[in-house]
Amino acid sequence: MTVALITGATGGLGRALAHEHAKRGGDLILVGRNQMKLASLKAQLHVAYPLVLIETIQADFAKGGQVQQVFDAVQTLGWQVDYLINNAGFGGQGKFISREKEADLTMLRVNAAVPTAFMKLFLPLMVKQGYGHVLNVSSAAAFFPGPEMAEYYATKAYLTSLGNAIWQEMKATRVTVTTLMPGPMETGFATAGDLTTTKLFKPGTGADPALIAKVGYEGMLAGKLNVVAGLPSWAKVSAKLYPLLPKRLVLKVIENLQTKKK
Repeated sequence: MTVALITGATGGLGRALAHEHAKRGGDLILVGRNQMKLASLKAQLHVAYPLVLIETIQADFAKGGQVQQVFDAVQTLGWQVDYLINNAGFGGQGKFISREKEADLTMLRVNAAVPTAFMKLFLPLMVKQGYGHVLNVSSAAAFFPGPEMAEYYATKAYLTSLGNAIWQEMKATRVTVTTLMPGPMETGFATAGDLTTTKLFKPGTGADPALIAKVGYEGMLAGKLNVVAGLPSWAKVSAKLYPLLPKRLVLKVIENLQTKKK
């Protein structure tokens, strides 16, 4: 039976990914900040998929040393992780010079350093066992720089670049690294990042996280390099044309979409 470790498991996309894996009969290691939410999710999954084995690990990745603690806990369990799904992350709105330094450094840790550390720990084991898949949840934001969300866009660009490079390095093995690049979704992301009053994250306009999870999960199993899902038509066109368009124009459009309504 395959085992998937999912970080940020209690968030909208994390829950959807957990259900996607469990309905296929896979066992789960759910990682999240809130123990009560983890217990609730575990209970829901047990009702829906009674034969699936589920373990939970509480970890707050805003704090240092948490990745190693999660890894050690998995080794104590004695479970072999077949699928590593790096889903934990958060965003935030505001001009770079106005946002608190610690907030941006924490975002850098959670969105970039944490998935990097997890891959450092689990990829060698996957290569040794001769099989494994990694799914890094990036964002369509990785296609562009993002005024008013500069740090968030930069972390996702880093994660995408890193995952793509490792995908190439893993080609001689039976291990793959897939980058999921979704557009805005109907999850708690926009609320947590104080983004609901922006045009880009207007409530009711985002994609269904269950659909994004299905497309991303299947892309991971297929060993795809990148999976782009849930983008509005304008974003699809912009992503393709960005290398050709005047950068100042693109930056202005993104800024207008992300600036809060007065």
